[in-house]
Amino acid sequence: MGGGDAFRAARDLLLEHRSDPVAAEASFRWPELDEFNWALDVFDRVAEPTRTALWIVDAAGAEARYSFADLTERSNRVASFLREFGVGRGDRILLMLGNELALWETMLAAMKLGAVVIPATTLLVRDDLADRIERGGVRAVVAAKEVAPRFEGLPGAEIRVTVGGAVPGWHAYEDAAAAAPAFVPDGPTRAGDPLLLYFTSGTTSRPKLVEHTHQSYPAGHLSTMYWIGLQPGDIHLNISSPGWAKHAWSSFFAPWNAEATILVYTYDRLEVEALLGVIERTGVTTFCAPPTVWRMLIQADLSGRRAQLRELVAAGEPLNPEVISRVQAAWGVTIRDGYGQTETTAQIGNPPGRPVHPGSMGRPLPGYPVTLVDPLTEREADEGEICLDLGRRPVGLMVGYRDDPARTAEVMRHGFYHTGDVARRDEDGYITYVGRTDDVFKSSDYRISPFELESVLIEHPDVVEAAVVPSPDPLRLSVPKAYLVLRDGVAPDAATARSVFHFCRERLSPFKRVRRVEFGPLPKTISGKIRRVDLRQAEEGRASASDRHPAEFWEEDFPELRTSGRAE
Repeated sequence: MGGGDAFRAARDLLLEHRSDPVAAEASFRWPELDEFNWALDVFDRVAEPTRTALWIVDAAGAEARYSFADLTERSNRVASFLREFGVGRGDRILLMLGNELALWETMLAAMKLGAVVIPATTLLVRDDLADRIERGGVRAVVAAKEVAPRFEGLPGAEIRVTVGGAVPGWHAYEDAAAAAPAFVPDGPTRAGDPLLLYFTSGTTSRPKLVEHTHQSYPAGHLSTMYWIGLQPGDIHLNISSPGWAKHAWSSFFAPWNAEATILVYTYDRLEVEALLGVIERTGVTTFCAPPTVWRMLIQADLSGRRAQLRELVAAGEPLNPEVISRVQAAWGVTIRDGYGQTETTAQIGNPPGRPVHPGSMGRPLPGYPVTLVDPLTEREADEGEICLDLGRRPVGLMVGYRDDPARTAEVMRHGFYHTGDVARRDEDGYITYVGRTDDVFKSSDYRISPFELESVLIEHPDVVEAAVVPSPDPLRLSVPKAYLVLRDGVAPDAATARSVFHFCRERLSPFKRVRRVEFGPLPKTISGKIRRVDLRQAEEGRASASDRHPAEFWEEDFPELRTSGRAE
């Protein structure tokens, strides 16, 4: 059986059992692939002119549709165009584009060439680009015209192509339209050949360089397709920025694995009412968004705005139960949480057909041997680090960190891939996120999960976002402190702080209670994830435990609270 046939057989099994997770988990096996090129062996074999593969809609209402056949030919032309300049098998291409047609064309073209793609967000600055070009060994760049000046004077990346207009010293991407419409590869692609190099967003350290192959992401995202619940003919909308792994997850591989339509909504600033209008007008059936967007959505009136939505999912960070319940009440559809990393595809999730336990990420997805490992004993436990058993290595796991054998060995130690995330498992096998291994902390000798406290905090009607970290305390060693972003129009004053403290006292055990709050913006990575490391360092850097930051309030500022709510 050829690589494409083996892939489709595994895909069809998951589609057959799309609402029977027990059967899917029992019968699914990763496809055994030797020679495999997803663009040639899977995508091009759909190649139907009547089936929409990509549908791009902008905030002004303009739109364009491209069939599978259209993109097969267009990506052939781009591959032929790049080959003319010497781009070939194994060459690294830095891809720095927004949500525009050229991004999808270039991804497909690079796969056909056997080249390696380094996705990059258009928000990167010169220092970021210099690091990526040097550490990534970049030979070619395909970038939007407006970002081309950032490359001026940077060494390396001798082949440069600009999209959206001519730039001196760069080739014009638009010239690819005149290249050959047929493409013949220069030889077979091995399933284990490198395909993607991702620079992680660096929440705690210098970005790592994650290597994926022609097998690990294209075939690995069968688990993601299954978790989302995608079916042939679906219209799938994912809110994600190019340059990050989640874009490849849900705006490329997972929907096209299912032969669904990828709907792309482009905008300068996300407006909730406009987004809801697009969902209704285009007939979106499956929708994926990060928790930040879901938190924005529940601030709007969702009643009557469901349209044809069948599946709702969230990924990127854990989803708080309050968000799930609010959307369920408005739309009658449950948001299903999932979990994975840049280093993997979807590992854990709530697929269609499985009851959702509020607050839980779900159970291991087909093909993923998830184990919770006690960090002290390296043995399986009901609470511990989320790990993958390398004896049953899942296809969707990265090769390792490129040019960093020490870091690769560290995360692959003792027969497990270590995610760095802590979770607990209940009697039904459902897994609930606790926090990063370096986020969980002790207060008065109790283990505190920041995520658990944050989930309570965002239930407060005035709180939009929350991040909890330990704050030094002479009596308890540390106490939970919440950095809070408030909804528009709410004053960051003592009255609001009193309300938050009272709210927490009613809902949290005394040992878990938030003892300090501070209002203001949260530091985030370029991909939008909260940098708790910065907040922890701000707390650790206090001159003394009694120091106050601006807009900070402590529970003891409100003695009247001691006579209300739960006892100490």
